[in-house]
Amino acid sequence: MARKCPVTGKGVLVGHNVSHSNIKTKRRYLPNLQTISLLSDTLGRVRLRLSAAAIRTIEFKGGIDAFLKGTSDSKLSPEIRRLKRRITTAAAARQAS
Repeated sequence: MARKCPVTGKGVLVGHNVSHSNIKTKRRYLPNLQTISLLSDTLGRVRLRLSAAAIRTIEFKGGIDAFLKGTSDSKLSPEIRRLKRRITTAAAARQAS
């Protein structure tokens, strides 16, 4: 599983540990990824691995359905675009019946 948030695009950064004697060694800065279950109005529970910033953004927008409805496809990763398509088709099927 890639260490990258599918919503915000935050990934691993590379930098240096700098000692007191100014010796530099490579290190990796990992994003704050959390595996959470979001409650979708149409699909039910959806498990995603998101960054803390993405979780706050989704909650601020009013949930995963409202966030995806208000975000253009060009700003979303392919994984989240598939989730958006699943949500829209399930909502359309619910409206039809």
